Amino acid sequence: MRSFPLLLSLAAVACALTAQTSPGVNPEAYKIPRMADGHPNLQGTFDIATLTPLERPRGQNATLTKEEVKRLETATAERRARGDAPLAADRAAPPVGGLGPGGGGGGKVGGYNSFWLDPGSSYNVVDGQYRSSIVKDPVDGRIPAMTPEGLKRITALRGQTSDSGEGDPDLDKTPGAYDDPERRPLGERCLLGFGSTSGPPALPDYMYNNLHQIVQTRDSIMILTEMVHDARIVRMNAQHLPPQIRKWMGDSVGHWEGDTLVIDTTNYTSKTRFRGSTENLHVVERLTRTGPRSILYRFTVEDPATWVRPWTGELTWPLTDQHIYEYACHEANYSLAGILSGARLRDKEQAEAARHETK
Repeated sequence: MRSFPLLLSLAAVACALTAQTSPGVNPEAYKIPRMADGHPNLQGTFDIATLTPLERPRGQNATLTKEEVKRLETATAERRARGDAPLAADRAAPPVGGLGPGGGGGGKVGGYNSFWLDPGSSYNVVDGQYRSSIVKDPVDGRIPAMTPEGLKRITALRGQTSDSGEGDPDLDKTPGAYDDPERRPLGERCLLGFGSTSGPPALPDYMYNNLHQIVQTRDSIMILTEMVHDARIVRMNAQHLPPQIRKWMGDSVGHWEGDTLVIDTTNYTSKTRFRGSTENLHVVERLTRTGPRSILYRFTVEDPATWVRPWTGELTWPLTDQHIYEYACHEANYSLAGILSGARLRDKEQAEAARHETK
């Protein structure tokens, strides 16, 4: 007999699929709602959680059959149901170092269990097809190769952390990395969502807080991301800011091409490197209403110093009746202070050990 959580998960799959495919809607007969200025009304809250990965698994077709989707989504629902099952009160303590990669969100001691995660329950549907990747171009569904310059840069960035050594293998060994709270990553400080949730490009983070709200006026459009309360303002029919002015989410200006909203973003900062990109990253997004409960979101990423060619992705943003709630990430959270205090204790212990060695 199937468990109740599993039935709820399967029901969520069906609801998500219904929201994306908009059954009974004839795209040719669909009448786009419009604002007072005559442009399409894109307003609403959208849930972009999906099982569709950014890149296509090697050897997989560009689209999935209904049978493949049913098998994959059912397996996900069953795995979620097992993760939601009550834990035994007399279970043994976890091993030293935590449960490892399979131990839930975060994987180690202190990682989330599945109750807190909402990675999505269904595959994304675009043009009536189940997509096996968000990336559409190149045709293999994979992000293009990095340039030699990009590889050198990303290798240097990865080299700032240690993969081995005593204690925590993931401990950042970069000199000064724990000397100043402003040296810590923006996501860790809850200043900006991780995984390009706010973008651009705005992508699923495959973890939680998947909602995006669009608020639209004649002169500006706001895209509010549930993850860490990021709010991106798109200035309509404007010029980009001077190149010396850099922003975490870039400088977004928009215009209409027929019924499609086109957003052009430049002026990124080095603090937010999208997959290792440079400050010269250029992203163009296109949002088009495809039904009463869906928007098609397309984006093209270009940075000649990072990838050998531009690349494009697309996914459906299904409308949702859910509400965005406050993301109070660091309220009553003393972890950052603890991290910095721990680093000071480590400095002290290392200094004392060095003195003993010189005696």
